Amino acid sequence: MGVSLLLRVLCKRPRHPAPATELTSAYRLDHLPLDEIARYRTAFGFDDARIPLTWWYLPAQRAHLATMLAPGFPFRIAGLVHMDNALRAHCEPVPGQALLIETVLRFPPPSSSGALRCVLETTGSADGEPVFSCTSTYLVRRGAGGGKRHEDAAAPQGPALAQWRLDAAAGRRYARLSGDWNPIHLAGWSARLMGMRAPIIHGMHTLAAGCAALEQETGKHARAIDCRFRMPVALGSSVSLSFDAAAREFVVAAGGKPAVTGSIMLA
Repeated sequence: MGVSLLLRVLCKRPRHPAPATELTSAYRLDHLPLDEIARYRTAFGFDDARIPLTWWYLPAQRAHLATMLAPGFPFRIAGLVHMDNALRAHCEPVPGQALLIETVLRFPPPSSSGALRCVLETTGSADGEPVFSCTSTYLVRRGAGGGKRHEDAAAPQGPALAQWRLDAAAGRRYARLSGDWNPIHLAGWSARLMGMRAPIIHGMHTLAAGCAALEQETGKHARAIDCRFRMPVALGSSVSLSFDAAAREFVVAAGGKPAVTGSIMLA
């Protein structure tokens, strides 16, 4: 995900209405980038030697971008809003084993307000056995009178399980880990070029930091996460994590407001 791909993402222009048929793609990952996974694990504080569940979003995201850059995807990629994400780890792959990464992109019918979404379902498999799955929902077009992406969520309850502060370089550090150099995450000037008032951290950075904190606290490994991105988190924000162990539900908040909510399965 270098400069050339970033330019293709930024320069792609809409062409025609959403297709009635789904789009599919398949890519081969010859082997896992173990050094990159180790840097990711260290950056967020994942303790054990397993592949962090949230890392699987990175190869899935690259497959998503490649799928959306195909001529059949009719919308401009820049400006899509990541709304929901579901991740599942099915098994631990063997080092050096090749992965087949397959994606199906669907366009559900528009909502009653006219909002349009696209859903990308990605599965990574090795020798025919599923290794991970990732389902991402993006807002393509807002509905009438709607700036809100989701219904309001409850404020976090109980004491914070973990807290951290995002410094001005957090977005650039995550870009080096993930390969995602979206300008809205990097610096004030680059965010303003994209129409943002201030740079925001990638939602998957927030999810990964919360996941690592939960694993540290519980001594268990995340096997499945379903999350909803409710609001952007600006660089410079103080972030906190709350967790209801009985319900397996978490809230990551910034400025006292829920930013990411969801459920997690720990094993």
